[in-house]
Amino acid sequence: MKVSGDWLRGDVQKIFHALGAAGHQVYAVGGCVRNALLGVPVNDVDLATDARPERVRALCEAAGLKVVPTGIEHGTLTVVVGGTGFEITTFRRDVETDGRRAVVAYSDDIETDARRRDFTINALFADATGAVLDPLGGLADIPARRIRFIDDANARIREDGLRILRFFRFYAAYGDPAEGLDADGLAACAAGQHMLDGLSAERIGAEMRKLLDAPDPAPAMAAMETSGILARILPGAAAAGLAPLIHAEAGRAPRWLRRLAVMGGVLDRLRLSKAEQKVLDQVAQVLERGMAPRLSAYRFGADVAIDAAVIAASMAGQHATASIEAEAAAGAQLVFPVKARMLMPAYAPGPDMGAVMQRLEAAWIASGFELSRAQLLDMAMEGRPERPV
Repeated sequence: MKVSGDWLRGDVQKIFHALGAAGHQVYAVGGCVRNALLGVPVNDVDLATDARPERVRALCEAAGLKVVPTGIEHGTLTVVVGGTGFEITTFRRDVETDGRRAVVAYSDDIETDARRRDFTINALFADATGAVLDPLGGLADIPARRIRFIDDANARIREDGLRILRFFRFYAAYGDPAEGLDADGLAACAAGQHMLDGLSAERIGAEMRKLLDAPDPAPAMAAMETSGILARILPGAAAAGLAPLIHAEAGRAPRWLRRLAVMGGVLDRLRLSKAEQKVLDQVAQVLERGMAPRLSAYRFGADVAIDAAVIAASMAGQHATASIEAEAAAGAQLVFPVKARMLMPAYAPGPDMGAVMQRLEAAWIASGFELSRAQLLDMAMEGRPERPV
């Protein structure tokens, strides 16, 4: 079998030629091969070779290519061609692991390198012509959309606890919902879930973001909840709201924060940014107050308004209407027509002026944002001897 696509032509061929002409094995590996076989976009192209890092550097620089030692302690260099970086890693085997980091040794054998990877669909290689090498029998799992750990699932998880979350993420992204999760893999994840305790919030957060950005993460999240894994990383979270939300999204692009918002729970293990936490807080305020999209967009911006409206529709068992985006866009453009300086000198800056501004804004909102500046200023001057110009 062969793979094809622009990713396998042009710049990357310069690297294939630089190493291959010197007699070295060099292959595209992992996600680029998997995605090409699945017919989904290829984003990053990683390469594997039997050449040692210093040899890779020498050959690529001799070919006029820029080399950056981004992970040289792990056998990885980045070669920049045409403004694009390609990671090249020497074949490796794990000597020792602690569930987070591995001590590696170089290898000359492609099968040894394949066995240190996580899933069979990620242990596929392609040469410069696109011919696929399948040292571990993972090729059959591509059309079946089957996510299987390589060899013993328990051993793979002991090597790196993050593979538990990757198992669910890859199922959400590439798995067959009709077939469900691989039973051996799911059992190993449940048994080894304590391995998640030693992982950093940054690594857990990165995986959860990707998982929730999948087209439909609901089945994977439900399995995580049933196995106790969800409670381990998001105490108090519930997956039940995800399926109705996916239904309500009605084809809208995934937004992981929107999906996280319906799950709730303690979010400390995700290391959210202040901006992300602010969005969640604002969505919660909109839902609590029952704000319409136009008003919530005026208060918090279009994205928050859309997220809250879609969640509200899901809670009502409905599709989110197509008009939400237009209402949110209109609301986000609204500007309250009265400025504080327009109330002077009738009102001096201070609490009284602030109270009047709040009263006027509330009246403007209640009017459906229809009251004009002149009408609002007239309201402000009721009982006042002079009206500002």
